[in-house]
Amino acid sequence: MKSKCLLVLLIPALYTISSCDDAKKAKNYNQETTVGQSSLNFISTALDGGRTEVKLANVAEHISQNPRIIGFAKMMVSDHTKGIEELKKLRKKELINPDDALSTEHKKLIDSISKLSGTDFDKAYMRQMVIDHEKTAELFKEETQDRVASVQTFARKTLPTIQMHLDSAKAIDGALK
Repeated sequence: MKSKCLLVLLIPALYTISSCDDAKKAKNYNQETTVGQSSLNFISTALDGGRTEVKLANVAEHISQNPRIIGFAKMMVSDHTKGIEELKKLRKKELINPDDALSTEHKKLIDSISKLSGTDFDKAYMRQMVIDHEKTAELFKEETQDRVASVQTFARKTLPTIQMHLDSAKAIDGALK
């Protein structure tokens, strides 16, 4: 009888302990977020991409001599900074732990493009903007179907801006060839 009572008391205790280490749990020990792994990945990827765009745009503003590229870079800083702030609010609303470091892949990318100059820089930067915005547009299109309303709303609201960035990047990239 004592072992049955102990077992009955032990199971909830073990469940509580194991749930405390769950990344999707909120600060309150048993309050779960409504965000699934897909949404977590989207928010992390979008934040990393946005921060990368801002850093690359800052580099472009200092290295490029092309007024069209400098204007594009300024637009990137402005629009992506706004997007980052909205994502941070979304992340906070959905109780997701912050991770503001750039991915290793993006650090290497920024480093390699930053070493270029002149037309080599301009071509590499604009080509990367086309590649990044193509990937980002696909990512955001997928998230417009997300089950989490806040994530879906953000993706739907932001997708036209990403598409406009992609169109601008393609036009400038095409003019550089």
